[in-house]
Amino acid sequence: MSRVIVKLGGSLQIVGPANVEFEVEAANIHQLLQGLGKRYPELRSVLDQGVAVSIDGQIYNGARFQTIAEGAEVFLLPRLVGG
Repeated sequence: MSRVIVKLGGSLQIVGPANVEFEVEAANIHQLLQGLGKRYPELRSVLDQGVAVSIDGQIYNGARFQTIAEGAEVFLLPRLVGG
């Protein structure tokens, strides 16, 4: 597993906790979201709303097993919806 620094992006910076940068051990998006919820309980309300994950500028919506490389730039964003 990789050490991942995650930042809250977009409107999540407003609705989330005061801290907008978090560290967690994760090899993929699933582990990232589970680890964030366990290590930072204050993020649970943000995670429960549903989030998209940006890894090095590529947005993943629902790709829970997308791998995350060590040193990747990772942002949590409001879930993207639309048609």
